[in-house]
Amino acid sequence: MTHFISWIFDPIISALLNMSTSLDENDARDPTPDSLISADHGRQYWASIDADVNGMLGGFPKVSRVDLRGSRSFLAKLGLGRTNGVKAVNNALEGGAGIGRVTQGLLLDLAHTVDVVEPIAKFTASLEGLDGVGQIFNVGLEEWQPAEGATYDLVWNQWCLGHLTDQQLDEYLRRCKSVLSVGDDGKVKGVICVKENMSTAGKDLYDNEDSAVTRQDEKFRQIFENVGLRIVRTEIQHGFPHELYPVRMYALKPKET
Repeated sequence: MTHFISWIFDPIISALLNMSTSLDENDARDPTPDSLISADHGRQYWASIDADVNGMLGGFPKVSRVDLRGSRSFLAKLGLGRTNGVKAVNNALEGGAGIGRVTQGLLLDLAHTVDVVEPIAKFTASLEGLDGVGQIFNVGLEEWQPAEGATYDLVWNQWCLGHLTDQQLDEYLRRCKSVLSVGDDGKVKGVICVKENMSTAGKDLYDNEDSAVTRQDEKFRQIFENVGLRIVRTEIQHGFPHELYPVRMYALKPKET
């Protein structure tokens, strides 16, 4: 009976298989969203943006206070707050710092020294010579190499990782992982924080305006897993306008061996 039914429907099955193969070939030809990212395009876009909070936040400057408050609360839950005036962080790094909105509005209050990575030099001009700001790397995250001997208690990345391809993000996080500080007990005490928009479209989304990708939560988790990072805490940022993407925060540490 099975052979009979198969014989009757052979032409249909053949047609469906041909259609499936054609679709597969089309899917294979369709570029992945991250493959469309152009560093030059992205930097041209940001070079045209004003060096102020309105420019950094795409016309939504009012979310800055809520954003910083949410980030501060998140870090406090990781033991990276400020107790009796004592800073819990020796050295921090902000990736994709822009004008230093987060560095000045949050990190300098928690850390003795903050290094920044930002490819657009006009954005970091106001940070030069600022008390507490250490080394300024005017390069893209995909080009950044940590200074020899540098270690960080905190590496903060916000609204910048979409400019990296999946492979570049993997490599960047591995470099971040390699410079996390180690405690007296020999265990890694440093933490990597990622705060990014989340795609809710069931797939990663490419934006041609600034040549960046908005990833799904699942994609971030996959990349973290591949890098050997575990999520020690994650939260959704609350209080943003509904028309904006959901924003999720992740705190990451190396997997325990």
